[in-house]
Amino acid sequence: MKKYEVMFIVRPDLEEANINSVAESMKKVLTDNGATIVEEKPMGQRELAYEINKYKTGYYFLYVVEAADAKATEEFTRIARINEDVIRSLVVKVEAEEKR
Repeated sequence: MKKYEVMFIVRPDLEEANINSVAESMKKVLTDNGATIVEEKPMGQRELAYEINKYKTGYYFLYVVEAADAKATEEFTRIARINEDVIRSLVVKVEAEEKR
């Protein structure tokens, strides 16, 4: 199983229920494509390093997932690009820690 960190930022002008709905739908994309959610961290509203689509803040979410292949993360990236409520996303493969 490969481990990935999936982070995405949701538009700040949505209502709280809609923000949570977007986060749940993005999590469902991962689980429907064979990934297992290991850890889930809603990080709240934070200031962006630079303005994105005229937004200066956004709601950050971080999921640590395990998947047998990259199918789930590729589908997540595709859906995140289409979804207008997600202003930025990033998927990073976590390398296995070396034993000493």
